[in-house]
Amino acid sequence: MQYRKDKHGEDVSMLGFGCMRFPQKGGKIDMAETEREILEAFKLGINYYDTAYIYSGSEAALGEILEKNDLRKKIKIATKLPQYLVKNNASLDRYFNEQLQRLRTDYVDFYLMHHLTDIAMWEKLKVCGVIDWIREKKASGAIKNIGFSYHGNTDGFIKILEDYDWDMCQVQYNYFDEYSQAGVSGVKRAGELGIPVVIMEPLRGGKLVKMLPQSAKKVMEETGKGWSPAEWGFRWLYNQPEVTVVLSGMNSMEMVQENCRVATEAKAGMMTEEELSALKKVTECIKENEKVGCTGCRYCMPCPKGVDIPGTFFCYNTMYIESKSNGRWQYAQTVGLTKEPAFASQCIGCGKCESHCPQGLPIREKLKEADKALRPLPYKIGINIARKFMFRKAKEKKK
Repeated sequence: MQYRKDKHGEDVSMLGFGCMRFPQKGGKIDMAETEREILEAFKLGINYYDTAYIYSGSEAALGEILEKNDLRKKIKIATKLPQYLVKNNASLDRYFNEQLQRLRTDYVDFYLMHHLTDIAMWEKLKVCGVIDWIREKKASGAIKNIGFSYHGNTDGFIKILEDYDWDMCQVQYNYFDEYSQAGVSGVKRAGELGIPVVIMEPLRGGKLVKMLPQSAKKVMEETGKGWSPAEWGFRWLYNQPEVTVVLSGMNSMEMVQENCRVATEAKAGMMTEEELSALKKVTECIKENEKVGCTGCRYCMPCPKGVDIPGTFFCYNTMYIESKSNGRWQYAQTVGLTKEPAFASQCIGCGKCESHCPQGLPIREKLKEADKALRPLPYKIGINIARKFMFRKAKEKKK
């Protein structure tokens, strides 16, 4: 296993164990198999274990296994504050103390504000006194590193990143999501600020393995590397020096062993131009069914009315590359749940975007198409309810 440094110079394994998808048996976590895999991961050098308050049974299972095998002080735990449930300052301690009990520990190595999609969510936490709370917990040693996990657009990510002295951040990032969510611009900005980056969904929940078209697999095979689709995805991430840890939700011994092997071999800057070019071709193969030929270059931005044009097209394409539900869920997260909505329906048809588009796309026409597909009535209602709940609370705190 290779290691990279956290913000304080401590070694963290390049591969992290994502604890959201522990093996199941009879509808519950299979404790025997989970323990076997965690012990194997530890033996092979993994020292970073990522869980969260809302991962059903995960914190408790991890705590039990670590205590049973006397591993707590030999590894690093990352878990997350359910910020979407926080109503006041007292909530911060209530959730944190519950998590310590579940994990059977008196400190957390990495504590993240979970699932931020907009700086307004971070502002809400600040109104609840989170800055002083963090300062107190770090001073007492109860929290070693503070960070946040993110599911919004690039601009929102950078605003949060630059608003506080973070110890780390966690983002969805892979060779297919290079220009969506935090994206390559966000990852590089974190690197410039010296903020370690932890990667979630390196394979898009397994879709870059299980849902690859045959044409994409053929491109990989023709390189003669003999790498599995998963290995291609991990090597692309490890190739980037800004990436500190790549999480994998491993739920089989084979996955643990293969992913650990890759994390012992891959190094930053190791991938050749030929290999990187092959992955570009793989991405093109995946996009063969896309509806809009948007490259995510962002020359169309900013929109005078706040429409997230590349974000909208990415989600629209996802509906046809993966599934309608995945595209709509991405749209709700990255476009709908921002303080200032960025819906395609806000377009007034000024045409400024089209005058800057290198691909010459009929952006105005495609935005209408995309919004209709991405927000059928049930989704409109759901997003509106979520927005009222999230942002009304933020307003109430400020009064």
